[in-house]
Amino acid sequence: MEALIPILNKLQDVFNTVGSESIQLPQIVVVGSQSAGKSSVLENLVGRDFLPRGAGIVTRRPLTLQLVYTPPEDKVVQCQSLGMSVPDENEFAIFTHIKNKIYTDFNEIRHEIEAETDRLGGKKNISHEPITLKIYSPKVVTLTLVDLPGLTKVPVEDQPADIETQVRNLIMHYISNPNAIILAITPANVDFSTSEAVKFAKEVDPEGRRTLAVLTKLDLMDRGTDAYDVLCGRIIPVKLGIIGVVNRSQEDIHKKKLIEEALRYESALLQKNYPSIASRNGTPFLAKTLNRLLMHHIRDCLPALKTRINQMVSHFQTLVNSFGEPIEDKGRLLLQIITKFASSYCATIEGTAKNIEVSELCGGARICYIFHETFARALESINPLDTLTTFDILTAIRNATGPRPALFVPEVSFELLVKRQIKRLEDPGLRCVELVHEELQRIIQHCGAQQEFIRFPRLHEKIVDVVTHLLRRRLPETNRMVENLVGIELAYINTKHPDFYEAGLIHKALTGGDYITTTTTNQNQPQHSHNKSQRDISRGKENRSSEESTLGKITSYSRALVQQHLTDGNDDESIVNGDQPSRSMSNTTNSSPTTTAISMVPIGDGTTINARQLSPREQRDCEVIEKLIRCYFLIVRKNIQDSVPKAIMHFLVNYVKDQLQSELVASLYKTATHEHDELLDESGQIAQRRKDAQEMLEALHKGNQIISEVRETHLW
Repeated sequence: MEALIPILNKLQDVFNTVGSESIQLPQIVVVGSQSAGKSSVLENLVGRDFLPRGAGIVTRRPLTLQLVYTPPEDKVVQCQSLGMSVPDENEFAIFTHIKNKIYTDFNEIRHEIEAETDRLGGKKNISHEPITLKIYSPKVVTLTLVDLPGLTKVPVEDQPADIETQVRNLIMHYISNPNAIILAITPANVDFSTSEAVKFAKEVDPEGRRTLAVLTKLDLMDRGTDAYDVLCGRIIPVKLGIIGVVNRSQEDIHKKKLIEEALRYESALLQKNYPSIASRNGTPFLAKTLNRLLMHHIRDCLPALKTRINQMVSHFQTLVNSFGEPIEDKGRLLLQIITKFASSYCATIEGTAKNIEVSELCGGARICYIFHETFARALESINPLDTLTTFDILTAIRNATGPRPALFVPEVSFELLVKRQIKRLEDPGLRCVELVHEELQRIIQHCGAQQEFIRFPRLHEKIVDVVTHLLRRRLPETNRMVENLVGIELAYINTKHPDFYEAGLIHKALTGGDYITTTTTNQNQPQHSHNKSQRDISRGKENRSSEESTLGKITSYSRALVQQHLTDGNDDESIVNGDQPSRSMSNTTNSSPTTTAISMVPIGDGTTINARQLSPREQRDCEVIEKLIRCYFLIVRKNIQDSVPKAIMHFLVNYVKDQLQSELVASLYKTATHEHDELLDESGQIAQRRKDAQEMLEALHKGNQIISEVRETHLW
């Protein structure tokens, strides 16, 4: 088990170089108030004076102290392993931040600690970056400790106002490590129950499983008092124990009293004042206890530590891979990124992307939703007769007849009015184009989350510009095609359309003069004279014959509608298409067909005619035109609903898919070499992150190798 502490030291050296806080190594953390005797305890363990002393906070950076037991015969081996020359003295030290220098003068070590502390923390501030000092000596027990700044309450001189908070945060950072053993230093001339060090330890280790208390300055207690109850755990029990030690006084330090003499004085005082527990106290016992606790603690933590390192190796390997390898061929890399982006863009449209969104529709799925949900609802919301009143229809009919009264309903009035309604389908079509264009633009950002674009922000910007320009270039042409589709429908009103044929027959029957010459029977009218002329009777027979001939040309479904027109002048729209009655009919449901009121009828020159009632003929003419407009509008709307998505797919979506890669290659790849260099300039953040990740990965691999040196025999 003696080999475990050197292995821990190697791990500390490895991970201190990368500043890793993710690896929680087993360590002994020294905590205590200012002037509690922390420095004296550490110097007693080493056997030499080497720590800075003075007023205020002297220790302002963590000091990782690695003590390595090195007999004189092993000195050469140790120096060769360090790659350094062998010193004459048996006790020597090195700093990890200074390469290829061995210190044998411990006063020089003190000066270097002070200089390195000031280098980062300044004269008064606290720094979290540790200083690592390795001391090789035949007089020490192999041990690793971390000395922290002393606890303070009030800033002195020019110390920061938040010095207490800075020190507290630093101490909590170290003792919160579940693999840390807390060495709580408390002077014996202070009530142990008020110990700040023990209080801090209980905050993170309430059960005391990893806390060892040290009671210093046993020789400075008031006369007539002793520390028996405290050392035996009767005041505040500590599971790992409480060990008493005797420090050198300030006078001893000024007189440069040797630590060997101080240790002899400590042993004599313990034997005199605490004879029954003298063997379980003192600096030598403290060193052996710390060594034993640390070895057992390392043994317990090592399996979990190895698992943690393996997990981090996997994580950082993935991270390094995501940042990419150093660039060797920029042209080749640029072409690879362009191809990858184009493939990802097309895959998002086609629905074959590897990373499919689950929170919202995107790409091709959203385009499909725009076509068959958004666009379809917009078309369905347009009523064929919206914005078209009975007065508009009647005015159009009259304007189409010219100066003479018409015998039939003029077809030009139907064309005029239906074109006006068809034109309303253009805006939803153009809006559909706009929505699809926005989604194609949005896909750029969806595909732009690739790691390459984070690595090369300039290239990302250029790709976005090229694709945006391509989409904008296609937008006017797609809009023109949608406008042309509506224009095509407006250019030729096909009354011979198969779906319009039945409505056309109705129109022919109703405008062929049949109902003009057919009188409507009215029970309130007087009967005709029995001496009616034979010519009138013959004409009535001819009319009935013509009526039967016309009715024979249309389906039985339409015949009912025509018959209803010829008899009572009423028209039920639901007979033809199952829709609700038209607005003009619903307005006249409660009135006789011969008494429909019209208030103001506009004439071409802007004047109006006096208010009067619609005649039965005018009522029927308006109803026929409404029916024809509705029927033909629904046919055109169906065509537009089918053709607009196809046009958008052909002129915009599919074109962009087919031309995207060639457009990117032409704009980005076929450029000068210096432009390639600009596009593939890495962001400083990514370059630094890759460097840090690579260093951490190397440290983890070294840590794995170090742990692998541990054999099963080392653990017992």
